[in-house]
Amino acid sequence: MAVSTPDRFVQWFRAAAPYIHAFRGRTFVIAFGGEVVLENRFVGLNHDLNLLAALGVRLVVVHGARAQIDVKLNELGHKTRYVRGLRVTDDITLACAKEASGRLRVEIEALLSMGLPNSPMANADIRVSSGNFVTAKPIGILDGIDLQHTGEVRKVDVPAINDRLNYGELVLISPLGFSATGEIFNVALENVAESVAVALQAEKLIFMTDRSGVTSARGHLYRELTPLQARKLINRKDTVLDGDAQLYLPCAVRACEQGVKRAHLISRHAEGALLQELFTHHGVGTMIAPDPVEKMRDAKITDIGAILALIEPLEADGTLVKRGRDLLEMEINRFAVLDHDGMIIGCAALYPFAEERAAELACLVVHPDFRGRDAGERLLEAMEQRARRKRLKKIFVLTTRAEHWFVERGFAEVNVDELPAQKREMYNYQRRSVVLIKRL
Repeated sequence: MAVSTPDRFVQWFRAAAPYIHAFRGRTFVIAFGGEVVLENRFVGLNHDLNLLAALGVRLVVVHGARAQIDVKLNELGHKTRYVRGLRVTDDITLACAKEASGRLRVEIEALLSMGLPNSPMANADIRVSSGNFVTAKPIGILDGIDLQHTGEVRKVDVPAINDRLNYGELVLISPLGFSATGEIFNVALENVAESVAVALQAEKLIFMTDRSGVTSARGHLYRELTPLQARKLINRKDTVLDGDAQLYLPCAVRACEQGVKRAHLISRHAEGALLQELFTHHGVGTMIAPDPVEKMRDAKITDIGAILALIEPLEADGTLVKRGRDLLEMEINRFAVLDHDGMIIGCAALYPFAEERAAELACLVVHPDFRGRDAGERLLEAMEQRARRKRLKKIFVLTTRAEHWFVERGFAEVNVDELPAQKREMYNYQRRSVVLIKRL
């Protein structure tokens, strides 16, 4: 039976609760190019920023201005040169950069100030702070070419930014930096965003890109990467990073290596991509995290509630034999769980029969949202490794619904008589479970 729309909403809202708790009071640095404003996409993003602010997230927004600078230079008929992806900022280009950044800042502040009734911004009270938070220095000469007024971040005024955030304000930072001598430098959006996120030790650095994230040559989206995995992608000769990914991915990697908890690359074109990335299990883009997000580990007593939530629906429909909380507490050392960023998405248990050098694999369950992503295979492999460490020769499973799944993974059907004697005496002939064995 299809789940009704209200039910889906309630399920989603409840599933988002752990993220809401985790994000409250945390600092997010959200970076996007000037295209977001140029393509009239900032209104939707604005609604999402308003929601995050209402949930208690400390927001630092870094905007770019490349698109607006290009438009102005084209109007003037002035050609731009690039060196290693950086614009050479001569006097004319700097004037365009100042004008573009000033206009963008005012437009963004105006949109963030909206509070129209019957809209997502109703009753919004976002106060915006902007200023000279970034000190810059000239890049100088690269490949024999003087980049002139193109700069890079020298220092971020962390106390000043935190002071504004502590007052509940959204901090807006433009891609310009200032020197102690009063000079102005055109700084790359990604350099500003990375530097600010690292200086603040932000919870998240989020880049809005022209793609869904980091994809393979065949179009496969890498949903989760460690910095090491991402660096291997960047350094592979056959890797072609499309669009913004070639600019943003290296910055995301460096940020995570320097203390930022998570970095994300998500599409600026997808409606609500920011919320989907932050408040759903799968996300919609690429996340870079210092450690693997998904890990197998031994179950702990504090996991019992999550394990019950996984197995109770299958107990209710007769797929699993019912286990009470008391029994789980006594047998918790038999269980392993698959932990996805703090959420238990799978479990399995192993019951050894030492005399027969065998073990029963039981209670292998994967959360519905994570099925089809090899979670079951990883749990099975973990149980097989545990059995091998105990020097057992075979594992067996009793199932009424998943016979084919186990057969495809090396199990073979056998007669009940091949079960260990103790298990054979407990066999429930009314359930008529299929007995499957795998030799190790």
